[in-house]
Amino acid sequence: METTTPNRTPQRVRHELHFRLLDVVATQRLSPHMVRITLGGPDLQGFNSPGFDDHVKLFFPDPVSGELVRPSSPPGSGAPQDGPRPTMRDYTPRRFDTEALTLEIDFALHDAGPATTWALQAQVGLRIGVAGPRGSFILPTDFDGHLLIGDDTALPAIARRLAELPAGAPTLVLAEVDGPADELPMDSAAAVTTVWVHRLGRPHGQPNLLLDRLKDLALPAGDIYAWVACETRAAKALRSHLVDTRGVRPEWIKAAGYWRQGTADSHENIEG
Repeated sequence: METTTPNRTPQRVRHELHFRLLDVVATQRLSPHMVRITLGGPDLQGFNSPGFDDHVKLFFPDPVSGELVRPSSPPGSGAPQDGPRPTMRDYTPRRFDTEALTLEIDFALHDAGPATTWALQAQVGLRIGVAGPRGSFILPTDFDGHLLIGDDTALPAIARRLAELPAGAPTLVLAEVDGPADELPMDSAAAVTTVWVHRLGRPHGQPNLLLDRLKDLALPAGDIYAWVACETRAAKALRSHLVDTRGVRPEWIKAAGYWRQGTADSHENIEG
């Protein structure tokens, strides 16, 4: 009987980069440490985000003047910027409604940086700039099992991945939040086991909190794909454990430092 070899080759897609000027159309407090901002406007025409862990650049208005500085050249183009550099941060598009032309962005609330400050004060009618995504990493779902690990900043991407996994796919989610009130429901047709790790008031970015819990967990059987996103040091330690101790194939792991302790605006892909 002929067997079919699973397609496990990721696909990289490039997108034309646009700067979009959008308005806040709704805000929703999802948990004590997560707020959802819904953006809208005609500039969302043609927006596309096919990858569950895509990221867009958010351009925040000046906190003093309220002025939104538009970049003089596309972000990431390498071209010099004229005038003041706008404050930018990377965020995962949580959900895009093609008919309503609305884009949801979930903000994890931690230190009072520009993104958290803006999200806490955001009101309907406030304007913000959005650019990207510049590219997408389309990850096949044809694996025996799936492992998703992350802290609060990774919850939007984890939720998007769970929504696209096939029915019954064995999936383990290991997620770090501050406490039980921060646990968010995430719908999926997959067979999902979710393990929550709580900081309980300890500082965000503890390097071993996720790792120590992972050491006690059994991974899904067979060939699995592991996706990791959290503080950079923690992401590196988790990747090393999965490869060196648990035998996960390096080409079947995608690990990223979504932020780095003590550094502003950091996003790092971790290969080894």
